[in-house]
Amino acid sequence: MENIEEKIKALSVRAQDIVGSIETEEATKNALIMPFLAALGYDIFDPSILTPEFTADIGIKKGEKVDYAIKKDGRIVILIECKPCKSDLSRAHMGQLFRYFMTTEARFAILTNGIDYWFYSDIDSENKMDESPFFRFNLFTYRPNQIAQLKKFSRKSFDVDAILGTASNLKYGSEVKSIFLSEIENPSEDIVRFFVSKVFSGRFTKNVKEEFTVIVKNAIQEAIRDQISDRLSKALEASQPQEQHKEEEAQEAEIETTEEEIEGFYIIKSICSKDINPNRIFMRDAKSYCAIILDDNNRKTIARLRFNSARKKKIGVFSKKEEKIFDISDPQDIYKYSENILKTIREYEETSEQDG
Repeated sequence: MENIEEKIKALSVRAQDIVGSIETEEATKNALIMPFLAALGYDIFDPSILTPEFTADIGIKKGEKVDYAIKKDGRIVILIECKPCKSDLSRAHMGQLFRYFMTTEARFAILTNGIDYWFYSDIDSENKMDESPFFRFNLFTYRPNQIAQLKKFSRKSFDVDAILGTASNLKYGSEVKSIFLSEIENPSEDIVRFFVSKVFSGRFTKNVKEEFTVIVKNAIQEAIRDQISDRLSKALEASQPQEQHKEEEAQEAEIETTEEEIEGFYIIKSICSKDINPNRIFMRDAKSYCAIILDDNNRKTIARLRFNSARKKKIGVFSKKEEKIFDISDPQDIYKYSENILKTIREYEETSEQDG
């Protein structure tokens, strides 16, 4: 069975294809809202779970209805007010939702047009629905981390206390973020006054306000850009060693040290044992050749075994940093060039003594 994240993603793709043809509130319910509730695990055809056109008489008002009421264990837990998908929720009339919230035991209410879902509770004043939502979910632009919050409203995970435990932080955090973004674009007089008091000793005149409004706006936006740039740079720096390591691993995976190369390595160790401790001889295999080096130092290459060709084998012996290549038929032919190899060893040893 698909999980909620996959179902919401599929609904989002489908909704973007059909939203242009949805004209009425009823069509919005059928095409968008009911599939959304189904994705959260509610049986939309079971009236004991989802009651459409929920009615509750309120004082002298009789027969008013809210579009849906979600029940759990026979108790109303969520009220839902629906609007056409092309309507602006910020201008939607929510009188019925406010009144119903006060007279039912529901602690949550949702206002939706099938695309935007605004979740309300009574954080500011008990039993009175807040004027602003604590959580907003947009079917087209939601972020992956918002799915975790949405899952709390699923039939399987629904827990009043668990949701209320984070609702306050979500609500006020969202409002602070909204104010902050607004201040970035258009700094208020209060914000401008704050910064002016920190950097300017003169009077806060009209001209000072106008001048510093521009300065504050540009400074805040530049500071944010710098922060983003620094984080991106650090992220790139952190990823480079990993990418390099992966590249090296990939290259190593393509290298295969053959038995003939190993035989050639031991033959050269045997030759060098006449002059030095053979344990100072090391082998480093690469794609095109197998290097035999002194003291595990790439700058002290003794020979290169070029055995990768199926038709010809070659050995390159170094002398004064220059490689001289010889054709051989098998590794045993390396013994023919023993003097060349020993000469190379002696050159490295003489250089080491001079450096010492």
